Amino acid sequence: MTHSETHTLIWTGSYTADSGGHGAGIGAVSASADGTLTWRGTAAKADSPSFVAAHRQLPVVYAVGENAKTVQAYRRRGEFGLEAVGEPWVAGEAACHVTVDPQGKFLIVACWGDGQVLLYELTDDGGITRRLPAAPSSYPHRDDRPSRAHASLVLADGRIMTTDLGHDLLRVWNHVPGTGLVLDHEVVLPKNSGPRHLVQHSDGTVFVVSEYSIEVFAARAASASGKFELTGQGPATSDGAKDGDSAAEIALSADGRFAYVGVRGSNRVGVLEVTPSAEGSLLSPLGDFASGGDWPRHHLVRGGWLHVAHERSHDITTFRLDLRTGLPEGPLQRLVAGSPTALIVAS
Repeated sequence: MTHSETHTLIWTGSYTADSGGHGAGIGAVSASADGTLTWRGTAAKADSPSFVAAHRQLPVVYAVGENAKTVQAYRRRGEFGLEAVGEPWVAGEAACHVTVDPQGKFLIVACWGDGQVLLYELTDDGGITRRLPAAPSSYPHRDDRPSRAHASLVLADGRIMTTDLGHDLLRVWNHVPGTGLVLDHEVVLPKNSGPRHLVQHSDGTVFVVSEYSIEVFAARAASASGKFELTGQGPATSDGAKDGDSAAEIALSADGRFAYVGVRGSNRVGVLEVTPSAEGSLLSPLGDFASGGDWPRHHLVRGGWLHVAHERSHDITTFRLDLRTGLPEGPLQRLVAGSPTALIVAS
C-alpha cells in the first residue's frame, strides 16, 4: 500500500548524470509518523526526471525528462517500483514541471527552455494518448527576454494557471477537450520578477513566488469578471534577498495559516503568515531559517513536518513544525539522496 497508519510514500525527482547530477532516476522514500524518512530505493531509472506528479485515482506516476525533452507515464509495480507505460512522449526544451488534472483527464508540462506549455490527454487507465501544444507567449514588452514557462496549477474552478519566468506573466487557461488549452487572460507581473511556482489557498487566492525578485505575489479572481488581478506583493523573506539568491518553491501549511518559501544561494526557508482580507489573503514574513543543506530546490509540508530537498548537497532535511507558530525545529534528520529536485506524496 502507498499509505499505512505509520508510513507515507514520497516520490523524489532528481538530476542524473546527463545533467551533471548524482541521482539515478525517480526515488522512493518512506516517511514515518514521527517525521523520519527512509530511502527505499530507485523506483525507476530515468534520465533527469526533475519533476514528478502522481495520478490521484490510479497507481500511475508521470515524470518529465528535462534534458531528453520528454514526459513519461509509469505504473506502480510491487511495493515501491515503477515501470514505464509505453514510450516517452515528446515535450519541449528543458521540460521542468508536470501537473496532473485532479480528475485524471489530462496532464500539463511546462518547458523552461523554449516556453512551451503542453497538454497531454489521458486514457481512463492513466496512459498518455494525445499531445496538444498551447499558444506561445508573445507579450510585446518582454521581447528582450525569451518566454520560459515554469509551472502549472489546476485552479479550484477548473481553469489552469501557468507561470512564465521570462515574460513575467501569469497565464490563465480553459481546458477544451480535443483542443487543449485556450487562453482566458493574462496577469502581468513587474518586469524581472520571474514568477516560478504557485499554490492556491482555500479562499481562492493564488500565491506566486518569484525566482528573480525573491517576492511573493497574491492574485485573486474578480467576482464580476472572473479575471485574476494582483492583490498583493511583498518580500518572500524577513531578511531580504542576498547576492546570488533565487527563490524556488512555495508551499502552504495544512491549515493554510502559513507559507514556506525556499531560497537557493543563501539556502534559507522563509516562513510567512497568511493574513485574511476582504480582497484575498496576503502574506507577511515571520522569520527565516537555514534550510540545512545546499540549494533547496523543492520542499514538502507533510502535516507537522517540513522536508527540504537540496540539489547540490544531495540530501533531504526534515524539520518539525510548530503548528501554533508555524516555525521550525531542527533539522532533525538528514537523508542522503542524489541531487533531489522534487518531493511528491504518492496517491
